[in-house]
Amino acid sequence: MAEITLAGISKAFGETQAVSNVNLTVRDGEFVVLLGPTGAGKTTTLRLIAGLEKPDSGRVTIAGRDVVGEAPASRDVAFVFQQYSLYPHLTVYENLAFPLRSPARRLPATEIDGRVREVAKMVRIDHKLENRSTRLSGGEMQRVAIGRALVRKPAIYLMDEPLSSLDAKLRGELRLELKRIQSELGSTLLYVTHDQIEAMTMADRIGILAEGRLVQMGTPREIYSNPANLHVAARLGQPHINLIPEGLLPGGSAPAGTKTIGARTEHLEIARSERGNAEIDWIEHLGDQNHLHIKVGQHRLVTLADPYLAIGRGDRIDLKLRNPLYFDAGGQRLT
Repeated sequence: MAEITLAGISKAFGETQAVSNVNLTVRDGEFVVLLGPTGAGKTTTLRLIAGLEKPDSGRVTIAGRDVVGEAPASRDVAFVFQQYSLYPHLTVYENLAFPLRSPARRLPATEIDGRVREVAKMVRIDHKLENRSTRLSGGEMQRVAIGRALVRKPAIYLMDEPLSSLDAKLRGELRLELKRIQSELGSTLLYVTHDQIEAMTMADRIGILAEGRLVQMGTPREIYSNPANLHVAARLGQPHINLIPEGLLPGGSAPAGTKTIGARTEHLEIARSERGNAEIDWIEHLGDQNHLHIKVGQHRLVTLADPYLAIGRGDRIDLKLRNPLYFDAGGQRLT
């Protein structure tokens, strides 16, 4: 495996600046997730590493080697796309074996067979090796696509939202599978997504991208607990962080210059009170928890609550802050 380093990478398409002065290191054996909305520059960053796009400026190094001038085939990377990109006329076995039969590799048939069966077992698709890809479910097709990358044993794995086309149950299963495989192989993996759950559950470190810029890099806990600004704070947490003006709720100790307060579920204390400062507007019952929609004057907040909390729509409550996050007028975090 190998380390990836991006140094001052920028890329524009016409007047659109897709990636702007990104500096990033993915350490050997690390699982890094780039998180951001559509248009943040996630896919372009992967394509720059893979050699599918050429940067306007900056350097891309893999294992200490500057690869900007190298063709994609020379970079020893495997790319898993959002769509499965399988060969429909081939069986699962043939799809997995295809990259090993390249004239550039010239592997003996016995080694190809061994690798295919080993990887098929790893991604738990070994019972479908003789099936054509058109006879697979969505989850099975994505397992084959991931297996086709694994079978090559490249230095780097690049994955572009590979689970986004799957239903929620399959996404949950494959998140666990992908992290298990990466841990077993000790592989270097750069993964991009707009899904915060994928980022929080799989990543060793998360990079937050916004409008082509890398805004913050850190562990999932660091990004969640210590966001650099309002944009980062809004990317993680379910329900989304409540952004309210300073002075709306009692509690906490706002530093000088505070303009906005960020309050997640753990930052809010709720007590039923007939003369409370807030009112329950709506309750979403989700089984193991409730989403409380709360009105405080003209402002709306959402928080989680125990489903057994004796509270109903229209009830008055006392709502207080407990160690929330503080941001200045420019959206930067205050401590």
